[in-house]
Amino acid sequence: MRRRTFVRCATATASLPLGGHALAQTARARTLRFVPQASLTILDPIFTPVSVTRNHGYLIYDTLFGIAGDDSFSPQMAEGYSSSDDGRTYLIRLRERLKFHNGEPVRAQDCVASLRRWAARDVVGQTVAEFVDTWGVQDDRTIRITLKQALPIFMELVGKGGASIPFIMPEHIAATDPFKPVTQTIGSGPFKFVNAEFVAGARVVYERNADYVARHEPADGTAGGKVVHFDRVEWHVIPDPATATAALRAGEVDWCEVVQADLVPLLRRAPNITVDVAMPTGYMGLLRFNQLLAPFDNAAIRRAVMMAVNQSDYMTALTGNDAGAWQECKSMLTCGTPYAREVGATAMPADLDRARAALREAGYRGEKVVILHPVDLATIAPMDDVTFDLLKRLGMNVELATSDFGTVTKRRTSKDPIEKGGWSILHTWGPANVMGTPLANHFIRGLGSTGFPGWAADDRIEQMIRHWVLALDGAERNALTDAIQIRAFETVPMIPLGQFQIHTAFAKDLVGHTRFNGSLFWKLRRT
Repeated sequence: MRRRTFVRCATATASLPLGGHALAQTARARTLRFVPQASLTILDPIFTPVSVTRNHGYLIYDTLFGIAGDDSFSPQMAEGYSSSDDGRTYLIRLRERLKFHNGEPVRAQDCVASLRRWAARDVVGQTVAEFVDTWGVQDDRTIRITLKQALPIFMELVGKGGASIPFIMPEHIAATDPFKPVTQTIGSGPFKFVNAEFVAGARVVYERNADYVARHEPADGTAGGKVVHFDRVEWHVIPDPATATAALRAGEVDWCEVVQADLVPLLRRAPNITVDVAMPTGYMGLLRFNQLLAPFDNAAIRRAVMMAVNQSDYMTALTGNDAGAWQECKSMLTCGTPYAREVGATAMPADLDRARAALREAGYRGEKVVILHPVDLATIAPMDDVTFDLLKRLGMNVELATSDFGTVTKRRTSKDPIEKGGWSILHTWGPANVMGTPLANHFIRGLGSTGFPGWAADDRIEQMIRHWVLALDGAERNALTDAIQIRAFETVPMIPLGQFQIHTAFAKDLVGHTRFNGSLFWKLRRT
């Protein structure tokens, strides 16, 4: 009998002898039960940047480089790297004894195919690819990348990635069209995906990878030794926040990834629960337009909507009465990061009358506006409600397309017209390491059809970002950043809605939680 079958049967048996009860208790102690913020509907973390899929990716895949809590990067699967004197050739050497879950060794060929696939989808990767001459291999353990011209920050870009993480997959899987999700989940990370127990919309199961070779350094973010203390991780999808919170208080689950704002005070009073912030720098909420369809193919109409936005309305809806959990941030880049300045933000006066006049002048003619509304996601749904009310007051023809987040994740990739299931507006949020630079911030990039849904196309912004990447000093990069932000406030690929904290909660006996842009499952253990 397989181990997982035994555990399932033992746990379900009501009348166990003492020995059976002890085994069940041991299995329980070695199992971590987690409530993700949303259902896992897409298993390919290169195909989509949504956080629930990225968390899944960190469990089963590994990366050439890891990112520490201070946003620095260091070798992870890589043993190290070197570059030629002219800065055009990079060699990345793999550690020994790395192998995939199917038992095959990890080779440089697998890494090159994975990097190439990542570079076709990620916003940073697409910029990196413009400079790459060849993604090559020197031998089975050595990646050889040659550039068309020197790019001083090349390794930083590859090491950190962007909205999508450059996870390493076997070559035959990484060869999949990057615009089609992979169907096989074979990585080399600390956990294995248990396909036989996957129930979409209900449960996801991972088992410890006994063959995983962790680094010797202490874990720091996704860098260092990814040492795991659980044999099994179970994701239990509980869409109702109150039900999830009740399960945590009753000890039926160990960790709720996201806690709805009005439930935070209740959990803070619970003696057996720890409440923490997911990431100290917080997240920026934003409104994203679909620029392929009327009315938001018109920049003047996008600017008119921005004129009406009052960030405090959105932040209060998200965080309730907790004034310390949010701040206004009228920057296209995350406040508190080096490049965040509110240049160009004069376009956000929160003036409803002026916005109505601008909307009429821009030529709005009553076109239907559809807002994607994932009712099961407490960090997005309140922003949808505020925008719905705001557009109604502006006199726009608006409706909420209510569904679960998994459906929204799929629907937002649609470029169909409204009458065939298309959409006009979505809301989301981004963390500091995605929103903090114009290069990585996929919401202001002008990549068009290969960019984030909404598909803003802006050659001027892309040209400035290329200069930004090649800038030789901080002063030049600052000047370009300001120019990019001013341009973004003119073209409005997104509207910043403020910066806020997301709270997470877990059982008091669970220690080792990492504050990071994503839920990480190493270091965690029971006291």
